[in-house]
Amino acid sequence: MKKPIGILLFILSLLGCENDTKLTFGTFELSNRLCEACPKIEIKLPEALDDATISETVNTTLREEVIALLTFEEETEVGSVEAAVESFTTGFTDLKKKFQDEVPWEAKINGDVVYEDDTMLTLVVNAYIFTGGAHGYNSTSFLNFDKIKATELENWELFEDEEGFTHYAESKFRIQEKIPQDENINITGFMFDGDAFHLAENVGYTPDGIQLVYNQYEVASYADGPIVLTIPFSEANKYLKRGIQL
Repeated sequence: MKKPIGILLFILSLLGCENDTKLTFGTFELSNRLCEACPKIEIKLPEALDDATISETVNTTLREEVIALLTFEEETEVGSVEAAVESFTTGFTDLKKKFQDEVPWEAKINGDVVYEDDTMLTLVVNAYIFTGGAHGYNSTSFLNFDKIKATELENWELFEDEEGFTHYAESKFRIQEKIPQDENINITGFMFDGDAFHLAENVGYTPDGIQLVYNQYEVASYADGPIVLTIPFSEANKYLKRGIQL
């Protein structure tokens, strides 16, 4: 009797593996340690390992994000993370030749998987870039993917009713930031263009709901830091193309 039970358990374990739709991730790491005077660069990102189109899409999108953050020579076409690191380094060393007192530049970029289900995947990329001046710049970027179509999603593609979600998000934003509902959105010091509320450039799925991250300077001063608004799926679902079953 032991053999049939063992076979049954083996089959069930295989079925469980087949039903597991989550991607397998490793880690991509890269740092620049060429010389003591070189800029400090640290990159640590998830890397999709599955032999699937969505994995290629995810890894390509992550590389493009890093390239955009690090490329300093606008006239030079950069096609890899390694080349972007070289571009960032060259930008600093060229400036160092002109200004000996230039403080070494710095770039720290790390990413993580913040949400995944059968059809949706969201990654977050956090970056700190310093290229001289009084302070560096912190940024958060959400990357949303349709796993079935193996495509990256633009913000507008997340919503069935973007206008309705924008109105609802504004109401929640005003409550969170203590802005009267009937007053100008900028009355307390925010800097929304045209005195009109708009969704953040970075919107993503998280375990707590749909999150909007307004990076520094987007709608407030540097000193205010990033402004984060999270709307639970129980409230956001009716506006989304891909609602989350609660």
